[in-house]
Amino acid sequence: MNDRPDYSDVEMRRASRTSRRMSFARRLVYAIGKPLLRLIVFLLTASYRFEKVIGAEFGDRIVADKDRSYVPVLWHAHQIGGLHLIRDWIRRGLRVGFVISASVDGEVPAAIAKSWGAEVIRGSANESAALALRDAVELMRRGVSVVTMSDGPRGPSFEIKSGTVMMARMGHAPLVPVVCAASHAWTMDTWDSFLVPLPFSRVVLAVGQPIELPRDLPLSEMEAVRQKVQAAMDSLLVEAKRQLS
Repeated sequence: MNDRPDYSDVEMRRASRTSRRMSFARRLVYAIGKPLLRLIVFLLTASYRFEKVIGAEFGDRIVADKDRSYVPVLWHAHQIGGLHLIRDWIRRGLRVGFVISASVDGEVPAAIAKSWGAEVIRGSANESAALALRDAVELMRRGVSVVTMSDGPRGPSFEIKSGTVMMARMGHAPLVPVVCAASHAWTMDTWDSFLVPLPFSRVVLAVGQPIELPRDLPLSEMEAVRQKVQAAMDSLLVEAKRQLS
């Protein structure tokens, strides 16, 4: 019997001001879209030539540290490559949770994350944000590492949000930068410039050294930590791209 809390009650968390509801037609579209998206991602990633993971030792440390939670930080645009790495960590025994939008757009990603064995928290940058933060902190206190796309769900792109630092501070969890780069990619015309590595591209994944937060970190110093994480993500991406040259 599964007595774990359900963190995915989206009907309560979906903003009441939105008119986008899960009608039967929409549910049908998402039911078809989930396996189709999984197939596309599987075929794409199977064709990629993944290079040596920069900072692989940090990933090994995270997986081996069974008694501690972490906050892997990805860019929204790097989900294809970044989540490939996260899923590998899950296979190796890392307990992972995801914060995914409570809007209907989050239905397919949430279903896929659950199929990986991850826990899912549904929350958005509106009324449900506080509930999502509370649940994320509770998961981390249970030893679950909570993955966040810090610039999501609507940007600004490639910019660390203060909420990411707040979540790590409250959960007493180190922040772990994760980025990816590809030799050939299609950049979508979206707010985040979503990166789709083309088939058979070389892909470099990079993991930064976990950034520890003092347990008594003053709120006045959170901006300095945010800037530190931003700088780490930026420099890591430069290094990942350099490996492809």
